[in-house]
Amino acid sequence: MKNSDKPRAPAHLSAEAKKWWNAIVAEYCFETPDSTMTLQVVMECFDRANAARELLRKEGIVIRDRFGVPKAHPATVVERDSRMSMLRALRQLGLDILPPGKVGRPPGS
Repeated sequence: MKNSDKPRAPAHLSAEAKKWWNAIVAEYCFETPDSTMTLQVVMECFDRANAARELLRKEGIVIRDRFGVPKAHPATVVERDSRMSMLRALRQLGLDILPPGKVGRPPGS
């Protein structure tokens, strides 16, 4: 597949997501529209999780409700759900497989 045939990263993605997109499409083949759409979902979830993480960094993971009772910041749910969706989409693309390690016992055993 020529570089011109590889799917381009959508413009709305962050620079970090675009860099990851380009690395993935350089390594793997995305010939069908549904696989490209699934990759886009991966990157959008990645950006959403990062945005939620940044908000949590600024505001903290615990907030107080109107009665002053501490509770989890709503962005914790956004981050968790975005991560899970990203991992599911990666699995659907078959990109969740780690290369096998060395055969045999681990060193120091």
